[in-house]
Amino acid sequence: MICFQQVFRFIQGVQGVRFRQAEFHNFIVMEDIICVELISQSVKQIHQNTRKTIACLNELDEREIWTSPNQNLNSIANLILHLCGNIRQYIISSLGGTVDIRARDLEFSTHGGFTKAELIAKLQGTVDQASTVIQRSTREELLRERITQGVAHTGIGIIIHVTEHYSYHTGQIILLTKYLKNIDLGFYSGVDLNKRNDTV
Repeated sequence: MICFQQVFRFIQGVQGVRFRQAEFHNFIVMEDIICVELISQSVKQIHQNTRKTIACLNELDEREIWTSPNQNLNSIANLILHLCGNIRQYIISSLGGTVDIRARDLEFSTHGGFTKAELIAKLQGTVDQASTVIQRSTREELLRERITQGVAHTGIGIIIHVTEHYSYHTGQIILLTKYLKNIDLGFYSGVDLNKRNDTV
């Protein structure tokens, strides 16, 4: 973490900037609160996506998980391998500071070799490891820029990318499952989605 007194003295030295120390302390505290909330909500969404993805896998048999409707669509199994590769490269490797071992082309060219149980275990293990990395991230790591997959990202940018990317492919997995099984997955059973927001 950057020392509070060092940052305060630096900002006070910038011409035209006059923060009282108490005001600056409040700014730093608010920044920490935002970082904590970002981490909390991102991990929550990642785990929600995992539950939905595993629920889809549990509806499918070993043949269906590798079924692709046409040559321009990936199977659910390939999407799982792709998600694991993306999460590992961005969160576990880049944000977590470990060696990048991703072989992206294999995520799409593989057409077997994993059972449904193995894919669930692989996804859950990857998500659990990534969640730990996210939850341990300091403000400094969240703001530090690094190159990931050839593009510059801050730690915050990495977390947002993975959360969005996971949600995008979770939607594809849900659509493919409904297409293959013609079922309502019931993710919002008992929830009134027509309810309007309370007046502020």
